Amino acid sequence: MVPVDDTALAVTDTRGSGRPVVYLNGAYASQRHWRPVIAELGGDWRHISYDERARGRSKRSADYSFEACLRDVDAVLAATGVDRPLLVGWSYGAIVAWHWADRNPDRVLGVVSVDAAPCGLTGEDGRERIRHLFRRMRLFLPLARPLGLAARMTADEHAEVNIELNEIAAASVPVLERLTCPVRFVMATGDSLGTKGGEMEQGRTVLDPILARNPNLKVSAKVASNHSKILRKDSPAVAQAVRGLAATCGHAVG
Repeated sequence: MVPVDDTALAVTDTRGSGRPVVYLNGAYASQRHWRPVIAELGGDWRHISYDERARGRSKRSADYSFEACLRDVDAVLAATGVDRPLLVGWSYGAIVAWHWADRNPDRVLGVVSVDAAPCGLTGEDGRERIRHLFRRMRLFLPLARPLGLAARMTADEHAEVNIELNEIAAASVPVLERLTCPVRFVMATGDSLGTKGGEMEQGRTVLDPILARNPNLKVSAKVASNHSKILRKDSPAVAQAVRGLAATCGHAVG
């Protein structure tokens, strides 16, 4: 358990002798979702995963903000003594990885971004849609927690995390455009919980002009699974992106 602010995070560190890889979870997910990717990569890496505040085995907090998540990355790196990791993030975790890498360009080797794009539901209509979704899901959330699919938060707290995420994601185009580390994207094609009519796929197209403007960013793979199943169904593609990124580290365009 790693202390940070008013809480403590459950961290798993394989302490392997290979290159350190730090895994950043989806918004309400636990570190268990990375098991297929870690198994696919094998023991030649140092795998570090952790549960965010009120997720998995980590403790509750008074602060579930995006800024708190960025501080948690620092706390985990300090506790494990890791310098210049590869960051591998899924969904919310990928957006945390972009922003952490942007703020710490000399401390990161590269980023693998799993099904995240700089877009989101914003404005009052978007906020109300998100709140309505989590109000409808409030009875399901306690059942989803043991599966690593929900946090120990109220439905309103879940919604506020998601609202903030959508706004930060939608404002992240400049962050991606100025990243100087190599970034590899693994993208799904299906929708996410709460999206419809191909909204996720439309959002992913926002990446295309950014890729054209920043040569450090490349798509490693686009796979057939949806947003929630990509780590389980397409772990080989994610692992291959990690391997490919590791092979190019140190050769990004400044």
